[in-house]
Amino acid sequence: MKKHITSTAIPTHALKTEALAGMSASFERFCLAVGIETLSEMMEQDAEAVCGARHARDEGRQAHRWGRTKGKIGFHGGKVEIERPRVRGFDGAEHALPSWESAMGEDWLGKWAMNQMLINVSTRRFKRSVRLPEGDVPAPDGAGLSKSATSRRFVALSAARMKGWMESRLDHLDLLVIQIDGIHMAEEMLLVAALGVDANGEKHPLGLVEGATENAATVRALIENLIDRGLDPAVRRLFIIDGSKALSTAIRRAFGRDTPIQRCQIHKARNILERLPKSMRASVRSVLRQAWEMDDATKAEKLLRNLARRLEADWKGVAASILEGLDEMLTVTRLGLPRELRRSLACTNIIENVMGTVRRVCRNVKYWRSPSMAMRWTAAAMMEAKKGFRRLKAHKHLPALRAALDKQGAGTSTARPLAQIAEAA
Repeated sequence: MKKHITSTAIPTHALKTEALAGMSASFERFCLAVGIETLSEMMEQDAEAVCGARHARDEGRQAHRWGRTKGKIGFHGGKVEIERPRVRGFDGAEHALPSWESAMGEDWLGKWAMNQMLINVSTRRFKRSVRLPEGDVPAPDGAGLSKSATSRRFVALSAARMKGWMESRLDHLDLLVIQIDGIHMAEEMLLVAALGVDANGEKHPLGLVEGATENAATVRALIENLIDRGLDPAVRRLFIIDGSKALSTAIRRAFGRDTPIQRCQIHKARNILERLPKSMRASVRSVLRQAWEMDDATKAEKLLRNLARRLEADWKGVAASILEGLDEMLTVTRLGLPRELRRSLACTNIIENVMGTVRRVCRNVKYWRSPSMAMRWTAAAMMEAKKGFRRLKAHKHLPALRAALDKQGAGTSTARPLAQIAEAA
């Protein structure tokens, strides 16, 4: 007595006929059925190419048919089961069918998982996000739609992409500006990221490193990684940071004591104003803004020192905060850059925007198991942010920055007329 075996694979011709009859109700099922039948026909052609026509005695055949088996291919975030022919050579080894290998080669399931996770779809809701509960596209157990299967695919693909990004070379990038900032993912878990702007105004995520705090050792590890991947420390660049002393220390140790560093003016103003009563904030904000907008660095510094002197009697700590790091607050002004370019390079808004994307992407994560997990998520979020990058708003003035850096590197004073270079460019 023969044992009846019922296959869960989708019968292609019957499914296509049924779906075609009700195409107005389920166009997706119709497309699935047509695609499966087309793939089945392609696999039959592959089998015939090596085995010859069915029931024929072709002397030139290289293998023979060996029945059929069930297999699964990716479809719409999950898997569907179909039947495929098996082909074996005369030595007993199984031959791969090119069409089947091609259908299985692309990691569509991993890309679906990555895409859904980046738009804040949780693993528990992944199945519902790709397959309608009332739909007629099959989603049985084993279709790869469970939260654990989705998580495994996201981990595998995000780890592979992060590895490729962190090992990519930087020699070909003509970077003029590098911004470095940190983001706290959990208690005693901090990630420090670097982002660069090239001579054309294009923005590039450069690297990422984990640490417990934003100390010099953590930043030095990031800089060493960038240098190992081709960032030339002898080339003069402008560094923009949020004011951390550890960042300045590590940058100057790696790139030279006279490396131009711009402290974020927005962070500085916020730190000053938050320590003052509301009645004083408007006047102090006006003075700070006036200093930032000045074209003469000497006059701007004098204005800030006068502000600190007026506050010293009653607000000694705030006055000290204004004077702390004063030389790094006006770097872009001392370089003689055009006002439009100064506004773009006087703050860390570029990398802060990236960090905003990281927070949005990671908001569903409730528990960080390890720094490597935080690294994977952050790297994936930075690559997601890169898709929306635009050129630097004042990119036409970047030749003025290059000229200023070259002059400063040659040991000569940078004059204010460098703004004319950008206008001529």
